[in-house]
Amino acid sequence: MNTDVPPPRTPGDLSLREAGEQFKNLIILVRADPIICGHSTEARNLAEAAHAAGLEKIHIVSYPIDTLKGSGLPLKPLASVQSYSQGIEVDRPEQIGDYKVLDGRLSYAISGHMIDLLNSCGGPTLVMDLYIVPHGMMVTNAVNAQQHFGPRGRVATIAEAVGSDITNVVNDALKTGQIGTAQLVLSNYLSHELPVAVSAYTRDLIVEAGQKVDAILGTGFEKQLRERVEISYPAIDTSKYVSIEKRPKRVEEALKERGLERDGYTLFLSRLARAKGVDDLIHAYRASDSYGEKKLVICGNGPESERLHELSDSDPNIMILHDVGDEEKALLMNGCAMYCLPSKARPEFTETFGIAIAEKMLAGGLGPVVTTRTGGIPEATGDQCLYHEAGNVSDLTRALDAAYNMTAPERRRLSDNARDFAMRFDRAAVFGNLIKMLSVPAAVAPVEAMA
Repeated sequence: MNTDVPPPRTPGDLSLREAGEQFKNLIILVRADPIICGHSTEARNLAEAAHAAGLEKIHIVSYPIDTLKGSGLPLKPLASVQSYSQGIEVDRPEQIGDYKVLDGRLSYAISGHMIDLLNSCGGPTLVMDLYIVPHGMMVTNAVNAQQHFGPRGRVATIAEAVGSDITNVVNDALKTGQIGTAQLVLSNYLSHELPVAVSAYTRDLIVEAGQKVDAILGTGFEKQLRERVEISYPAIDTSKYVSIEKRPKRVEEALKERGLERDGYTLFLSRLARAKGVDDLIHAYRASDSYGEKKLVICGNGPESERLHELSDSDPNIMILHDVGDEEKALLMNGCAMYCLPSKARPEFTETFGIAIAEKMLAGGLGPVVTTRTGGIPEATGDQCLYHEAGNVSDLTRALDAAYNMTAPERRRLSDNARDFAMRFDRAAVFGNLIKMLSVPAAVAPVEAMA
């Protein structure tokens, strides 16, 4: 096991019941389902954990469906999105203002809607934003406005940063000389009561960004970020995956519907983007021992979809599926001969954790995980996997062959160890840990509106 992987801070020390006693309401701002993104799933899991803890009002605030469809973001089929527990509401406020407001119409609507929710909530309320750009500013604007005339009950704020908050915004601002934008993002992040990062790797990215801004402006971001940013790994519904092995017939049925057999395919399931390395996987698979013996099944949507269809060139050994829903995803993970995520760092994206890897590890089955050490991936795997050098097709072929030629006892041992490691990401433990971190006194900057 990778000893550099920090465990969640005392997971489970704070029970769901105890967490529910501290807050009565939860509001999460996120790009939610049907977007294909691990953090939309995480928002669902945090909401469900809050529901199990007995919180009275739980709202996930997100974007209108039409806005998501026009965004270019990869989406799941709407019919495949699973429903939430009764009592969890998904709010999609429509934009405010007309054509004279050139930008920010949705931001105004979302912040205003959160103010309405805060005004209607009785008792302590937890407000959390996943992705701090632009959600952090929406949250702080809402909380500042709602409490403008004095405290109106306990409102705690948590900002969860992902790597693209830094690589896509802060680093771009530094590169173009727009230092104020970088300062704006980091200041907003620190204005939350609890700033967290999805991995130690992400935390290091954030601290490094603070160093760069300090070097230009003489500010003190690095020290504050190093002292205050905690690690909170993405929350996963472990029971959903662990229970699959008790339903082998359902797995067989799902595979049969796709013309597949248990242990008869290598699986890729994630966004179809260049940084995910799917093109490397296709080339490596065709050179591997498993080519012609086991199919390659590629599941997902994204900007690389058309190019990957061209690259597969109607190969009968390669299936590309764009309509896999939440339930089928877990079943395919359980039944595969191996799961491969050959992620590689690119300027536009670096894997900051690897939620799909942890989900596969929880889903069980004999198929090992084949992946890279890119970004925060080792924090998701705990080294219970087979690694290859990112971007190296021949080394990926070697890793695929190694997985293909493993004995059944070796595969079972690796699978069991992987599941044991991934149990630390259980949503109840993650949610309880967030509440516990909020209860630890710290020097917190006041929430201020950010223009």
